[in-house]
Amino acid sequence: MNFVHTVLVSTATACIALAAPHAAHAHGVDGPRENISPAFQTPIANVPGKTMTAIVVDYKPGGVSPSHRHGQAFVVGYVLQGSIRSKVDDGEERVYHAGESWTEAPGVHHMVSENASKTRPAKLLAIFVADDNDKNLVSWDKK
Repeated sequence: MNFVHTVLVSTATACIALAAPHAAHAHGVDGPRENISPAFQTPIANVPGKTMTAIVVDYKPGGVSPSHRHGQAFVVGYVLQGSIRSKVDDGEERVYHAGESWTEAPGVHHMVSENASKTRPAKLLAIFVADDNDKNLVSWDKK
């Protein structure tokens, strides 16, 4: 990975992490907000022009994320710990447990993303496959 690419992807990951806490009040979210940490990023060698970026999303008991979109990124969610409640577009709300995963097509609306438990923490690995120059991996809904 070259220096410029490293800086761009690191900046995109930092933007996700920095924007998340400030979105809570603007979106009327009830419950503690998630904590987002970068995990890794790498160009995909056999898919020119695409980068894989991963973040770890930690939810305190009762923790929530505002509704959002991931632009043109393909997303895989994998539950590392606890249980995550998720709803995409008009689909059914579903609870995923540790070891389970789901995918999100580019452009879908992630309506619900939260810890399904009010008493135990939960942790999610979110993996984004996006264009190398895509810096906006999360767009929080405006209320």
